Amino acid sequence: MKFLCLPGAYGSAKNFGVQLGPFAKHMEDRGLATFAFTQGAHEVEPPLGWENYFGSRPLYRFIDTVEGDAFEVVRRVRHIPRGLSPEATLRLFKPDKPIESDWQTFRDALDRIFKTIDDDSEIDGLIGYSEGAMMAASICAEENRRWEESGIPRRIKFAIFFAGSPPLVAEGDGFVAKLADEHGTAIDIPTFHVFGSNDPLVYSSVALYNACNQEHAQLYDHGLGHLVPRDADNVEQLGDTLSVVINKINKTQDVDVDVDVDADVEGSDKVSGSGTQTPVSEFAADGYTISSSASSSAEDSAPSSSGLTAESELDLRSSLGTESDGIVKIQLA
Repeated sequence: MKFLCLPGAYGSAKNFGVQLGPFAKHMEDRGLATFAFTQGAHEVEPPLGWENYFGSRPLYRFIDTVEGDAFEVVRRVRHIPRGLSPEATLRLFKPDKPIESDWQTFRDALDRIFKTIDDDSEIDGLIGYSEGAMMAASICAEENRRWEESGIPRRIKFAIFFAGSPPLVAEGDGFVAKLADEHGTAIDIPTFHVFGSNDPLVYSSVALYNACNQEHAQLYDHGLGHLVPRDADNVEQLGDTLSVVINKINKTQDVDVDVDVDADVEGSDKVSGSGTQTPVSEFAADGYTISSSASSSAEDSAPSSSGLTAESELDLRSSLGTESDGIVKIQLA
């Protein structure tokens, strides 16, 4: 399987290659996958105070946004009520009045990704991180819409989302977020959702999972923050889990049958970094229980891209841990 990899905001193809490096090398060494990297078209400068966080210049975004505080949502999320569903939490950040947006820039971003896929006939999978995961989810949802409405075959057979968020899908003159409690299933192909339970934006990852076909979706909790795990334990466990999924997809890719990626892991909605499995049918903030693991050190959970520091509102707790002997993981009850 060949994956097209989409970096997060203020990333680049080069930096994402470093960020994803341990995982990509492990998968290539096992003969499970190859990787191609792309990036957004809009060159950007990091927000004030984050100049040294995102790695070497130039940096890009898929979405052309207005200037402002790019991390206001991270500060606001600390004050949200507990016990809300992921979808209800996302709605708290919806503006009171509709904002005028130039959706053409988003259409252009999707078109560029589709062209990259069309130009390489071997690409049949997507990997996205953060903003890149939202773009990857939007590509999958758009392919699903085209398949259902026009019978256009889907190119993407499998998608892996790191710290993702729900897809945006064309509706009228613009795009809408496809939230499961309003729109049902938006993505029908096999998907794998990698998130960290210490990520302040974890509700967004689970909202994306909820928008995918539950028979073909799995969750993996690496127990860290808003990052791509690079430590040996998580990389190996990801490889072991994904080998079952990818081998199953490869075996059935040439025949017209439905792929049930959960058949070999019966009843497993979620796999945590410790190897345990926990259902997430009723995910809510009040459902957290806390357990600590000493198997990961501060060195193992180092920043996920060259040139990055751990001084981030997104991953400070999860990179350094809250206990000296290991990382405190929040797992779902």
